[in-house]
Amino acid sequence: MKKNRKDGGSGDMENRAKDLKPNRNKLKRNMDRMGGRGGLSLAAFANAKTRNENYNPVIIKKQKEFYRNAKFVQKYKKLLNQQNQSNSPSTSKLPLEGERDTDSSAFNKKSKKQRQSLNELYEKTKEEKEKANAERAAAIQAKAEAEAKRKTQKQKMLKKTRSGQPVIKYRIEHILETLQNEAR
Repeated sequence: MKKNRKDGGSGDMENRAKDLKPNRNKLKRNMDRMGGRGGLSLAAFANAKTRNENYNPVIIKKQKEFYRNAKFVQKYKKLLNQQNQSNSPSTSKLPLEGERDTDSSAFNKKSKKQRQSLNELYEKTKEEKEKANAERAAAIQAKAEAEAKRKTQKQKMLKKTRSGQPVIKYRIEHILETLQNEAR
């Protein structure tokens, strides 16, 4: 038989109800936070990391590089404009159409000088391009040679004897070469 308390209720039931109230609140908060009864949906789980779009170091790095390149391009364009203005004669120095007939020899001399300077500029740029191509070809060839040397070295290092043991001869040669290179 159960003993009744003075307040009229059973003691065990009240204690259980008091204990369940905070747990229900916790459960409800967790359910709200997790997005319902079943936890996160697949789409919500996949996008959980991408919600904060403010900080992405890769995008920030690309933006910095873009702005830096834009700055260099602007400086380059300014420099070209300055060079073009200094190289080209101003409008006040050019003869008018009526004067061209009288001073045609002077005008022809100027145009010849301009053609010569353009030809010289073309030759310079052509030589620079050829030089750059030669350097690039030499670098590619050196890279190919280094790759071939690495490949042969790797093949030597991976050689095995009949019983499956590594061939020590090539390994010792490799150690000797590295020590000699360090000594230089």
